[in-house]
Amino acid sequence: MKMYEKAPAKINLMLDVLHKRADGFHEVEMIMTMVDLADRLELSELPRDTIIISSQAGYIPLDEKNLAFQAARLIKERYNVKSGVHIHLDKRIPVAAGLAGGSSDAAATLRGLNRLWRLGIPAQELQELGAELGSDVPFCVTGGTALATGRGEKLTPIKNPPQCWVVLAKPPINVSTAEVYGRVRSNNIDVHPSARKMQDAIEAGDFGGVCNHLGNVLEDVTLKLHPEVQQLKEAMIKLGADGVLMSGSGPTVFGLVSKQSKVARIYNGLRGFCKEVYAVRSLN
Repeated sequence: MKMYEKAPAKINLMLDVLHKRADGFHEVEMIMTMVDLADRLELSELPRDTIIISSQAGYIPLDEKNLAFQAARLIKERYNVKSGVHIHLDKRIPVAAGLAGGSSDAAATLRGLNRLWRLGIPAQELQELGAELGSDVPFCVTGGTALATGRGEKLTPIKNPPQCWVVLAKPPINVSTAEVYGRVRSNNIDVHPSARKMQDAIEAGDFGGVCNHLGNVLEDVTLKLHPEVQQLKEAMIKLGADGVLMSGSGPTVFGLVSKQSKVARIYNGLRGFCKEVYAVRSLN
């Protein structure tokens, strides 16, 4: 038997760091939504008790370092499943890009194996499993749009933002999320983005308000480490994107665009800066 799952990328419409917690994680406040750039997973049941990961991408680990492998191992151990699985990852989301590609793959693995093995695990329980794998995994389990607090695992679903085009551009560098968060000093953050104002704009269907309230306190860290991300932001603004922000810890920059007529110009203009450029829709 085979199951297929789509694993969409996420972007942060706003990301604030409040303080460092006693457990070493940072207390955050984020509003996240998904876009139509996705990995695709094919899950095939195996008679022997093993986990096999394969992919057409030559740049990702296919062993226990892979989050999809970790998700499969976790669900097998927790629910005493003796069957094995072969998971083929058709990678489309750039890696180490601030788009939660690995987390979305892990979430898709949890959903797919829940169906493949007929485990009947409710969504809330899948999210709790996901939280053991990474802070973005619970959100990716259910998708949509959500306010995330805690270390990112406490989710309040909210209305989807007005549908628009999203142009994503990833410069040819990888950014370590751990390094970026390790350099954040919450007491030195001058301007905190407002989750309340962003949520109000989303609830009102106010595209201009969404663009005006974009904010990510991790930009200050990543832009200092990698000036090319700043150059990419400036280029996207000059090319006419309505709202521009770095997603997560970076280095991917996204532009929200209301008019399709602008999309080709922005896309083609950014191709002069980097090869990995995508024009997709927001997911509603």
